[in-house]
Amino acid sequence: MQQRHRELRGRAQALLRLLVIRPATAADRDAIWTALEPVVRAGEVYALPRELTREAGLAYWFSPTHEVYVCEQDRQLLGTYYLRPNQQGAGSHVANCGYLTSSAAEGRGIARAMCTHSLARAREAGYRAMQFNFVVATNARAVALWTAMGFATVGRLPGAFAHPTRGDVDALVMYRTL
Repeated sequence: MQQRHRELRGRAQALLRLLVIRPATAADRDAIWTALEPVVRAGEVYALPRELTREAGLAYWFSPTHEVYVCEQDRQLLGTYYLRPNQQGAGSHVANCGYLTSSAAEGRGIARAMCTHSLARAREAGYRAMQFNFVVATNARAVALWTAMGFATVGRLPGAFAHPTRGDVDALVMYRTL
C-alpha cells in the first residue's frame, strides 16, 4: 500500500510540474464558461443562481476586483481561480478566492496547485491572511483540501446553503494566516 501511495504521489508531482498557472485573458473566457456553467447549473457548491447567464457568470468571475488565473496543461484549461480582497478598507488585508476545476480534471491535484499558487500570489500582493466565506459543508473534497492546506474552520452557518438534493446544509467560514 505504501509503495502504491508513493507511486501515485510521484505521478501527481510530475503532473504538477507540467501545469501552467497564468493570468487569464479575454481569450480564456469561453473555456472558463465551459468549466463554470455545469457547476453553476448543478447548484451544489457555489451560491450563484442556477439560471445564471454566460454574460452574468463571466461578469462575476472577471469582476473588476478579481485577479483571475487559469491553470492549463498543453493549452487546455484544467481550472481557474480568482483572488480578491475579502473586504474593503480595514478588511482589505485579508484575501478571498474562488476556485473551479474542470470536470475532466477533477481528482488530479489541480485545486491543490491553484490553492498553492493563490497563497503565494496573495503573499506577494501584501495580504496577511486568506478567508473562504462560504464553503458548502457537503463539499467534502473542498473541505478536506482546504483543511490540508492549513485552513481552519472558524465558523459554521447552519442551513445557510439550499442544496438542490440535500436540502438546507451548513456553510463553513475557513481562515488561515499567510
